[in-house]
Amino acid sequence: MKRELGIARCGLACCLCSENIKCKGCASGECLDKEWCENRKCSIEKAISHCYVCEEDCKKGLLKKIKPYAFTLFIKRYGEEELLNCLEENEKRGIIYHREGISGDYDEFDDVEKLIEFIKTGIR
Repeated sequence: MKRELGIARCGLACCLCSENIKCKGCASGECLDKEWCENRKCSIEKAISHCYVCEEDCKKGLLKKIKPYAFTLFIKRYGEEELLNCLEENEKRGIIYHREGISGDYDEFDDVEKLIEFIKTGIR
């Protein structure tokens, strides 16, 4: 885990991303997807650092997907530091963020609340 890369504007975990070897994270301005990322553009327009700062319950861009949406809700409830702590503990437990391509253990959910509970406990 590269904790210093933190969480992307949309809620994805740059710190665990398999692309973080060549990408320095969303906040670096060098993100490989910065040209098309709707969440990046929206948060910049609103002058906010992350989607979790926004008061809207939004499903724009990557927030249409359960993982970034759940991560964003988790941060709204418990804070970014707690998400990073949970992700780090889960990684130690063998939970994989990107197993194949960009899909991993956090992508195996279709219920946001179950995913949030999994983030907190590491138990399915």
